[in-house]
Amino acid sequence: MAKRDIDAYISAQREPEKKLLKDMRNIILEIEPNLKQVISYGIPAFKLDGDVVCGIAARKSGCSFYPFSGSVLAALKTDLVKYKQTKSALHFDAPLPKTLVRKLMTQRMVQIMVKKKRK
Repeated sequence: MAKRDIDAYISAQREPEKKLLKDMRNIILEIEPNLKQVISYGIPAFKLDGDVVCGIAARKSGCSFYPFSGSVLAALKTDLVKYKQTKSALHFDAPLPKTLVRKLMTQRMVQIMVKKKRK
């Protein structure tokens, strides 16, 4: 069901955001095919073992990548200097490089694992 919800979210966007979201979704699922596709906070998101690893969303001009943790962007700030961002999102108007997405997702997955080990 959630995959269909993400399909609907993407289909409702205008170009070029629609293509950007499709491309980013493919990159994310290439990196980690076992992610569950969901809608979280009204945007397409990708979960691993119940925790959100990342999300993507359209904005007025371009799209945003959400690592669902502000410390992920801070930890990779040297990799992100050429991108516009807020504390919680990385903005893009072309698909992010797969190597960068992998770093962002890995950083988040490590955070999730550390958090789970502390419980």
